[in-house]
Amino acid sequence: MSAPSSLSRAGFLARYGSVYEASPWVAEGVWPDPPDDRAALATAMAAVVDAAPRDLQLTLIRAHPELASRARMAEASVKEQAGVGLDQCSPAEFEAFQRFNAAYNARFGFPFIFAVKGATRADILAAFEARLGNAPDTEFATAIAQIHRIAGFRLADLP
Repeated sequence: MSAPSSLSRAGFLARYGSVYEASPWVAEGVWPDPPDDRAALATAMAAVVDAAPRDLQLTLIRAHPELASRARMAEASVKEQAGVGLDQCSPAEFEAFQRFNAAYNARFGFPFIFAVKGATRADILAAFEARLGNAPDTEFATAIAQIHRIAGFRLADLP
């Protein structure tokens, strides 16, 4: 793999622009001096998000698909959700996800974000139920933290 700093701007954005869901502005934020170490790159990209205005962070959160949704989503999201079987929910599980998605969106105004890698459907449903009781600011911060975890997994999975 080429070191991030050795890539052209276009090459860097092509490789890392989708690490944060539909938000190439995050990768653009570390250009033109991206670190070559993946952990340092993850930290630098997270710092771009953390320094962004709240409305841009909200746009990032809203770029994520609902869990167990049949909506069109980025290939990385499809793989992540399929990896924990969200594409194989029983009718009762699917109904529970739809009910929680609707309640969560109504309460917070953005989709429930959960880094699903390594979790079970039961883990995710339990987190949904527990997090519905969070204060809005707490849940906003939790969503951003989960997005950073997702981005870390995506960076680690790049060849």
